[in-house]
Amino acid sequence: MRYKVAPPARSRSFLETAREAIPLVPDSEADCCRAIQMATDVSDRDTAQKHLVFLQALGLVAESDRGYYRTRTDPDRAALTTAFEDSVFGVDVLVEALNSEPVDTDDAFDALRAEIPRWERERHADWEAVWQERTANLLEWAVLFGLAEKTTDGYRQPTEDEKDQ
Repeated sequence: MRYKVAPPARSRSFLETAREAIPLVPDSEADCCRAIQMATDVSDRDTAQKHLVFLQALGLVAESDRGYYRTRTDPDRAALTTAFEDSVFGVDVLVEALNSEPVDTDDAFDALRAEIPRWERERHADWEAVWQERTANLLEWAVLFGLAEKTTDGYRQPTEDEKDQ
């Protein structure tokens, strides 16, 4: 399953704090969103819900029939990067679109455009604006996970030395 959520990029410490806010015992989505809001600077429930689902995509949180709960594994950067690539829709396409020359957000969106399902296009009055924002967010997360490097001209693939950092 691929998650289509892409909240604004934050730090790894934010992910850890948000994850720690989620209980080990399953709880409702509303309570988990409230917990994220209380533990972080996220002020609205909609953004907290996006972060909750993003944590799930990364394997930091899971969902059962009784609600969301924190997983007991503590993934390292490599595991989070793999989960990001494998579980978040469009990341693979965006990473593939990057090369040694910088690619701006519009060009990255153009690479992803054909992959966006029809029903996603019909969900929003201005689907392109929604997906351009998601693309920008995904690129920023890709930087955080070492899959991309941000330059003054856009995003590019990091060198092997940069990937190891």
